[in-house]
Amino acid sequence: MKKIILGFLLFFSAFVFAQHTISGTFMPAKDYSWIIAYRLKPGTQVYVADTAIKNGEFSLNIPENSPKGMYRLVYAVPQEEFYFDVVYNGEEDIKLQFTTENGVSFLESKENIIFNSYFNEVSAIEAKIIEFYSSGSTSKKIYNTLVKKLHNAQSSYETKSAGLMANAFIKANKLQLSETYVDVFTFVAEKKKNYFNGLDYTNTTLQASGFLTDKTLNYVFTALPLEQMTKEATEKIMQNNVDKVNLETKNIDSNYRLHLFYTIWAQAAASQFNATSDYVFTTYLKKLAQDLGKKDIVQEIQLHNRLRIGAIAPEISWKEGNNVQTLNTLKGSKNYILVFWSSTCSHCLKELPVLHKELKKNPDITVIAVGMEEDTISWDVEKAKFPNFKHAIALGKWESDYAKLYAVNQTPTYFILDSNKRFIAKPEDDKQVIEYLNK
Repeated sequence: MKKIILGFLLFFSAFVFAQHTISGTFMPAKDYSWIIAYRLKPGTQVYVADTAIKNGEFSLNIPENSPKGMYRLVYAVPQEEFYFDVVYNGEEDIKLQFTTENGVSFLESKENIIFNSYFNEVSAIEAKIIEFYSSGSTSKKIYNTLVKKLHNAQSSYETKSAGLMANAFIKANKLQLSETYVDVFTFVAEKKKNYFNGLDYTNTTLQASGFLTDKTLNYVFTALPLEQMTKEATEKIMQNNVDKVNLETKNIDSNYRLHLFYTIWAQAAASQFNATSDYVFTTYLKKLAQDLGKKDIVQEIQLHNRLRIGAIAPEISWKEGNNVQTLNTLKGSKNYILVFWSSTCSHCLKELPVLHKELKKNPDITVIAVGMEEDTISWDVEKAKFPNFKHAIALGKWESDYAKLYAVNQTPTYFILDSNKRFIAKPEDDKQVIEYLNK
């Protein structure tokens, strides 16, 4: 009896503390040196482990008792660009190979082989359907064959993945297309109408991955009419799409809703769909962030909006003699350059003389140099070397109002404005300033 009990305890212990690995190869080997694993959680990620890639090979130990879920493997910087995700079910080792040209493929791991095979196969069929419509074909036979092939693949993989984590993703990705041929406009309209039918935003497995965010972004930014539209009209449709996302997600956890709408905002902002990013922020995101006490998100977005391309530069003032001058009352120049510098910054003392010499030939450009200083002693000496610049000062340096208003965290920092004082460029150095103005 004691042997049976001991055997049971040993088995239980081995089960609880089983450790698995993610291993494989990266090619070309010389391009890769390190890999980091994160576990994805709804709206965030947590560090798990990291290891070196040596001669193109790596073996990453997943810590004991690491929960099953989606794990993100980062292999270069920036991290948000150079990564791929794997399914970890806590029961199997994962072996893969990655090439710069073809991305990731899996050699061992039933979960990941089925997961990747499904999405690769379905994506290829979808591409054929897009090609069918793009070619102008109206062949009912070809259409019906492609749709049947898609449905068969969906059914097959749902069966293959039964009992696996991958099954939730496969079911959620199911496309509901017309069984018989429809014209391209009807096809697009029906696809949009049925888009959310299989998506379960309450599923925590789907939340703890990039799947739902990718699906949501795809809907907001690509579920658009086929006809040519103005940017304004296009953004209006995007905003309607955002409203649809709101309806589909209104009953889910507020923290995950915040993540979704922040992701939509970030994509719109990065693509300079400013009307849409503003709509997302003012209609949904700001209140969500405030209700959840996420003041940093509100501040981040307000800062972005204040400094984004096209925004009017915040006011700057300085003294000329007994008079106070302000940026927004300056007139007559084609461009205005703001340079935040410091009299104790070696890079600044190297770049500003070059800029001063180059721009004094150009009467259509006005430079406002803002000194980031702790006092005026050295500033008074150095600014006198640049008589063609207008000089403002930000006492308190990094803690000054101007540092916070313009998010200045290094010197020199440059902004180029148009004649209406709107941001048009943010060069990295004096050379980029000159190059931009000479275009």
